[in-house]
Amino acid sequence: MTSPSASLLEVRGLTRRFGARTVFEHVSFALARGEIVSLVGPSGCGKSTLLRAIAGLDARTDGSVLLERQPQRGPSDRIGMIFQEPRLLPWLSVANNIAFAAGSRRGNDPRVDALVAEVGLPGIGDALPKQLSGGMAQRVALARGLFAEPDLLLLDEPFSAVDAITRARLQRVLLALTQAHGTTALLIRHDLDEALHLSDRVLVLSPAGDDRPSRIARDIRIDATRPRDLRDPAMNALRDTLLEGIAITAV
Repeated sequence: MTSPSASLLEVRGLTRRFGARTVFEHVSFALARGEIVSLVGPSGCGKSTLLRAIAGLDARTDGSVLLERQPQRGPSDRIGMIFQEPRLLPWLSVANNIAFAAGSRRGNDPRVDALVAEVGLPGIGDALPKQLSGGMAQRVALARGLFAEPDLLLLDEPFSAVDAITRARLQRVLLALTQAHGTTALLIRHDLDEALHLSDRVLVLSPAGDDRPSRIARDIRIDATRPRDLRDPAMNALRDTLLEGIAITAV
């Protein structure tokens, strides 16, 4: 596990209750600068709720989130968030959607053209969201998430709504962007192969029950070099380790 002294992000003892039910309890982990970490676990274990808490979007979560040892007490430009759906504003152009954090009509910012090119959509800044395919819209969402140059990018199942070919392309785009910008990324994933392909580490959340809150049960490091070929026999051993870790948490 990453040493807190070398961490960009420290999550300490996060606990979230909904009435009498505790969804997750005492969740703690750290992320180093530049790491890509996947968060996996069964449905209902609080993955999206945990991500919103880290983003500062859920003030009713107990515990603390620190970015370079500084407590975070609400949304911050240093933490970007990308959701399952692109959530683009339909009345704004691609460029104005990307630059929305700076104001609703700031699409002429030079960073926009650079980001549009980086996500593989040069010249599309004047288009409206309704003119985009699902994969194109998610690329725009990636560009928007990086516009404020966040230190940490949180992604909640960002590629779940696209086909397999588009998903593979978006994975390559995400890897290239995080490497180019030195961005740390924390992703929610259900697809274990995608977690293996993208991640430096995989955090496994245990199931949540009425009397059993979810916790971080395993922290599995993926040391394979990139680019990774999931057909490589060495990846099978890593896949088995990940499956074993998930099976143990379900007991």
